[in-house]
Amino acid sequence: MRPRLTALAVLALLTACTSHPQQEQRSGQNAPEPGTLRVLASSELGDMRPVLEQVRKDTGITVRPTYLGTLAAVDLLARGKVDGSYDALWLSSNDYLRLRPEAAKKVVSETPVMSSPVAIGVKPATVKALGWKPDDVTWPRVEKAVAEGRLTYGMTDPARSNSGFSTLISVASGLSGAQSALTEGDVDKATPRLKEFFKGQKLTSGSSGWLASAYRRRGTVDALFNYESVLKGMKDLTVIRPRDGVVTADYPLSSLAATDKNTRETVRRLTEALRTPAVQRLITERTLRRPVVASVAPAAGLDTSRRRELPFPGSRSVADRLLDSYENQLRRPSRTVYVLDTSGSMRGSRLDRLKKALTSLTGDFREREEVTLMPFGSDVKSVRTHLVRPADPGAGLDGIRADTRALSASGDTAIYTSLEKAYEHLGADDDSFTSIVLMTDGENTTGSGPGHFDGFYRELPGAQREIPVFPILFGDSDRDELGHIADLTGGRLFDARKGSLDGAFEEIRGYQ
Repeated sequence: MRPRLTALAVLALLTACTSHPQQEQRSGQNAPEPGTLRVLASSELGDMRPVLEQVRKDTGITVRPTYLGTLAAVDLLARGKVDGSYDALWLSSNDYLRLRPEAAKKVVSETPVMSSPVAIGVKPATVKALGWKPDDVTWPRVEKAVAEGRLTYGMTDPARSNSGFSTLISVASGLSGAQSALTEGDVDKATPRLKEFFKGQKLTSGSSGWLASAYRRRGTVDALFNYESVLKGMKDLTVIRPRDGVVTADYPLSSLAATDKNTRETVRRLTEALRTPAVQRLITERTLRRPVVASVAPAAGLDTSRRRELPFPGSRSVADRLLDSYENQLRRPSRTVYVLDTSGSMRGSRLDRLKKALTSLTGDFREREEVTLMPFGSDVKSVRTHLVRPADPGAGLDGIRADTRALSASGDTAIYTSLEKAYEHLGADDDSFTSIVLMTDGENTTGSGPGHFDGFYRELPGAQREIPVFPILFGDSDRDELGHIADLTGGRLFDARKGSLDGAFEEIRGYQ
């Protein structure tokens, strides 16, 4: 099974008001405006708002960003979904884009604006216990600490996030001993050590922001892999750039072939403004990224010693092989309970949309993944668990599809009772990425109430309290009610009322 790099897999991760590109096209939200550049940007660039406001004052150019994961944005570009809807592309890196000729031909210029290398943020107590000197740490030393059970960590999903993919490339390069761009042979050579390495991954995420929040909330992992700028912003971590090399994001601002001459000139002016010494200083001070203009010094606290820059894979086949290996062999498997509202109010088109979304999602399930469908109305109606076995993944997927087709709508809405049964079903499991997905189109009307659920959750053993709930707003569901569930359990709320239910389910995949 291959990881699907679909545009729906990574949606806007930083602001609730930012729409997905395809939703904008349907609603007309992204129509051109005089003096405004419509920019498709990597998710983490939400922290550039103060900088862009200063540029607006200096130049009169307003940037209207739509945030999307880098790999998903490239997929959107390759499929022609960006033409006419955006004026520029601003991704963390164009390296993956260059592996997709159908995407690369749509970019006519690119200029780096700032940079941030992949790094490791480690608790100071862990650094001391390991006896590490930050300047001497290498990827094999990190792997040795993981193999000895002395280091656990979190990282973003490489199939959706460029920071996760860059980390995967860095680790694979360091453990294979590759002296140039990774080859398929290097990936095969590194796989046994990579399997040991990824036993230490205890936390996954579709976004850097949620990863940082989960790290603070749980306090159970020793380190995070992410961009240096993200880790430096967390204050309580020792930030290490491994001595044997890392991959660096250079954040190029790119003009699109589908735009006219005047638009490209505006993009050029914006790029020029972002590279002035004054704005470069503002960038490094506000975002802790590194300036690309030689006359501007990096912000205080950014290590200026040199590191080897690890090359990106030279072909898409190598990149896809690395991703496929991670998704289906290297990472911890996932266990997920889908708590699905099939009350009477779901009858008709809402149930049809749910069935369509779940059926579509089966193409994204990984090998070794355990999927439980728990439809509910006035109570839980059934509990059906399927395992996607590597020897015969089709059998598990066919079972999920069959149970999806059999869903029917009836009864009231017992949200909290059903969530309690989902937690009881899962128990505690330290060997999997475990989560609960809650989809409901209404408010709780029967069974346990919110107060009872809060008490139930707080009485759970520590390991079970780390299982997050990812609620999906749909139909007439209550944002406050579902938001409280997400906040209580350390999950995240997803909104399918204005956009696609398919998209909400697929976005959650980055967190499982």
